[in-house]
Amino acid sequence: MEKERPKERSNLLATKFIRFLGGRNLLFTLVILLLVACVIFMFNEVSFIFTPLQVLFEVVILPGVLAVIGYYLLRPLLAILVRWRIPRIWGILILYIAVIGVITLLVVLVYPFLRDQFTNLAQEFPEYFMAFTQNIVEFLNHSRFNEYLDKISFNFDEVLNNFTTDMVKTVKDMATNVAQGVASGITGFLSTLTGIVLSLVTVPFILFYLLKEGEKLPKFMLKVCPPRMRKEVTDIFHDMDKQISSYIQGQILVSMCIGAMVTIGFLIIGMKYALLLGFLAMITSVVPYLGPVIAITPAVIIALVTSPLMLIKLAIVWTIVQLIEGKFISPQIMGKSLSIHPITIIFVLLTAGSLFGVPGVILGIPGYAIFKVLVTHLFKLFKQRYNRYEDDVHQKYDI
Repeated sequence: MEKERPKERSNLLATKFIRFLGGRNLLFTLVILLLVACVIFMFNEVSFIFTPLQVLFEVVILPGVLAVIGYYLLRPLLAILVRWRIPRIWGILILYIAVIGVITLLVVLVYPFLRDQFTNLAQEFPEYFMAFTQNIVEFLNHSRFNEYLDKISFNFDEVLNNFTTDMVKTVKDMATNVAQGVASGITGFLSTLTGIVLSLVTVPFILFYLLKEGEKLPKFMLKVCPPRMRKEVTDIFHDMDKQISSYIQGQILVSMCIGAMVTIGFLIIGMKYALLLGFLAMITSVVPYLGPVIAITPAVIIALVTSPLMLIKLAIVWTIVQLIEGKFISPQIMGKSLSIHPITIIFVLLTAGSLFGVPGVILGIPGYAIFKVLVTHLFKLFKQRYNRYEDDVHQKYDI
């Protein structure tokens, strides 16, 4: 006789619709989401308790980020010195002396020239901008667009004059507001300046301890974890370290190469303020995709006012620089270590910039890379926990 099949339980979780949605897993997920919402609500109600932690984070974030950047830049050099059997302490001191020497050399030789170029550009840029807008007006007045603009009674000269008048009025209002707010804001300015100076002063000390004992930090954190989780945590630390190291070292090297190529190219074509524009391209290239757009804008205005031929030369130089950077420099230095789609990078930069301003734009990509590592490993552990036959399925279907 055939055994009778056990009757299915006639409860809510046994219905076809609930089983289609996931059964007990659905209920478990909903309960977890409800608990997370309750925790967020409770923390929001007692947020004042975490104010000291927020202040501590705001104070530590600037020197901490600068020290981490310096750590990943100097760590390969320190490893070479240690490999040469130089004690770690002496190696750190040698690197500090070398860095101080390079900074002093740049301040003595490069800074005065950059300062003069920046001062001259700041004085002449309004004239460049007005000439740029006037060229656009003349071009549109002598183009086919003028016929359509005449039909709607659009006068560029009047718009330009109104724009100039509004700008002058706005500048005067801003000057008045600034003059009124100087007395009230000077205390906050001095406080902020003091905080920044103290943060910069503490960077060498934090960097020293990172270089001296930074390799021991992951091992110390592993001791806190349960033994069965240490392998997974070690993998997470390794991947995070690899992502941050690749991004910081690679992005700075790429930026330096771009700055050097732009400076050399602008000097060849005779562009004014070539060194300053190359330095601007180097600084802004730290931000992928958006940085080059910021760097090329003042160069385009200067070239367009200078002559149409200079604009063509600028386009040629910029195209060559971008081709060399995209086809040769970045693939060799950066490789595919981050594995982030360009569209994702743009969305991350826009979102982080809207939330946190300039620091968000600078730190958005490495922060996203760290978050991606955590989510990837957590999802992997989740699959191993709830999909016991994953390896068998892959072997069966040769996936």
